[in-house]
Amino acid sequence: MSLVSRTALTLLAGLVAVPMTPVTHTSPSGSPVASEATPVAYDATQKEAYLAPEALTYIRPGLNIKIASVTNVAAGQKPVIEFFITDNLGGPLDRLGLVTPGPLNPGIIMGAWDTATRYYTAYTGTPAAGPVTSAGRDQGGTFTDLETGHFKYNFGQAIPATHDVNKTITIGVYGTRTMSDIVGKDYYAPNVFYDFRTDGKPAAANSVWNNMDVAKSCNLCHDPLGGAFGATQFHGGTRQTVKMCVLCHNATKGTNGQADAKLFFHKLHMGKYLPSVLAGTPYVMDGDWSTVGWPGNNNKAPFDCTTCHETSAPEKDVWYTRPSRLVCGSCHDNINWTTGANHAAGQQINDASCSNCHDSVQDAEFDASVIGAHTIPLRSTQLKGLKASIVSVTNLAAGKKPTVVVKITNNDGTAVDGSKLGTFAPIFAGPTTSYTTYVRESAVGKAIFDTTAGTSTYTFTAALPAKAAGTWAVSCDIERAYSLARGDGKPDITGNESPLNPMMYVALTDAVAAPRRISVTMAQCNKCHGALGLHGGQRLVIEECVMCHNPTADDSPVRPADQMPVESISLQRMIHRIHSGDALTQDFTIYGNRASLHNYNEVRFPGDRRNCAKCHTSTGYLIPLANKIDSVTTNRDYFTPQGPGTAACLGCHDGRDAAAHALINTAHFPGSTVPAEACAACHGAGHDLGVDKVHAR
Repeated sequence: MSLVSRTALTLLAGLVAVPMTPVTHTSPSGSPVASEATPVAYDATQKEAYLAPEALTYIRPGLNIKIASVTNVAAGQKPVIEFFITDNLGGPLDRLGLVTPGPLNPGIIMGAWDTATRYYTAYTGTPAAGPVTSAGRDQGGTFTDLETGHFKYNFGQAIPATHDVNKTITIGVYGTRTMSDIVGKDYYAPNVFYDFRTDGKPAAANSVWNNMDVAKSCNLCHDPLGGAFGATQFHGGTRQTVKMCVLCHNATKGTNGQADAKLFFHKLHMGKYLPSVLAGTPYVMDGDWSTVGWPGNNNKAPFDCTTCHETSAPEKDVWYTRPSRLVCGSCHDNINWTTGANHAAGQQINDASCSNCHDSVQDAEFDASVIGAHTIPLRSTQLKGLKASIVSVTNLAAGKKPTVVVKITNNDGTAVDGSKLGTFAPIFAGPTTSYTTYVRESAVGKAIFDTTAGTSTYTFTAALPAKAAGTWAVSCDIERAYSLARGDGKPDITGNESPLNPMMYVALTDAVAAPRRISVTMAQCNKCHGALGLHGGQRLVIEECVMCHNPTADDSPVRPADQMPVESISLQRMIHRIHSGDALTQDFTIYGNRASLHNYNEVRFPGDRRNCAKCHTSTGYLIPLANKIDSVTTNRDYFTPQGPGTAACLGCHDGRDAAAHALINTAHFPGSTVPAEACAACHGAGHDLGVDKVHAR
């Protein structure tokens, strides 16, 4: 470890925000400007939140690049670009890392945008001399340092003499500041761009690429796009916007254009749903993407184009106004455009007539228009919609059989008879401190419908345990079959729609009802999953999921005898293991309804698993956990049972060493059925190895 590393580490103090010493730099106009000593707030997910003021003053966190000017921009010339580089407080940074810590490694790319083909023509990359055949960073350029934080870059490659003056040229700049040895992380500058014309005229808004807002699309899952950790890492973490990506990923990128963004980005997100993959041919392009499973749309193939082409982007319409064989064939890759195989319209020798059928105007849902063909069934206007609420619960008491009254309506308020639905299954479970009892019964054909009140009443055949105490919960699973007419004349689409599961908490022995603690919210899940609905789409709220997926629950009712021992389905263990997927060292296989096998070792989490707050509430992942949470039965792990904190941590950290560490820090005290975990002694909030601190990025 370097002296700087030791110095920084000795200054850890758990502070969230500190001011830095004012520094002076030169503004783009040439006048000296003192940066404000304004505190930069770092939240608990960032490493800087745990550094003392002295450490932050030395480290000067962050990296920002500003393009001050670009000259020599005529056809045939090599541009000269002037930069300022600063930390997060606006203080200048030394490009070489001699005056301030951490050298900067910038990358500069240039290309011309063609609005007709929607491609960049690469002006930098390889070869270094002559027309570029593969896009990349500029080759052979030179840096000139003017002062700390201020330098120029002379391009090594020129704007071609044949450049069309009407096409906008984009210069894209990215950069890395190497700081891992000092603060345990590198800094990546937000990508910056400079759009210009060689004749000096301003680049019109419609003459540059601008069809995605990464914050509203990619980063909902990728956390962030181009992040430098695990599955999110692209080119070392430097490419953070799609505009930077498409500067390189154009028609010339990769073998025979296979890395072309229009092809590559669609195919890799289709992954295991590609017709070619389903037919047995892996999709390999700088890696095997055949196991990628789209997390949205209830884990079905990604046909919600607006997830990426979000609706507030300036060019939000490109996905449905510009159909082409390349783009459409990227997902529908079993189509043979030459022979017409698997294409209803037959042979298609060019893109000229694509819009004749796949036009930009939707006449009906599921018609041949691009929008219609990508209609999400559960968003169909043909659905009546369902809403549900629990009106009352009686006899929810120890040893008694509860009666629940549920009001189910269509979206227009008209009442629905629960007894006549495909699924109407009231549920009770408790206690909310740590669910141990769970009862779900079908009320289809059994519930009593009150036509006046519009309610469905059902009395359980099962009673609460004789010693039931605390607070208990009541919910309900509801499904109604639908049949949606297709605008293209094909057979109707069938499925089921469900309302959000209603919840009610009832105090048995508590003074007031105490709902189950909330550590994860469905809103967090749906940032990536879109509309997470499990078990056929009928389980739509986390509050109900935990009723069944409790610490003692497992897959024993459906697991084949020759596949024993059973696997826990407790959320503490199961959700962490599912999202760790291909990073696991152990097999994680669960059997579901009708003994269906679910193996999660191929799950490729698109974000950074260190970001616990991506799924959890701000404090939902901290320890110690609340009292009275039961241990988790983990028969397929290195030891069982595991305390609730242990089960959660070993959900991701599933190696033998981590299990041994957890085991020797677990005690079984006389008279207690729940093992005592020592986790919080080191990993509790505020400690040097606190969960928030060791997961900080």
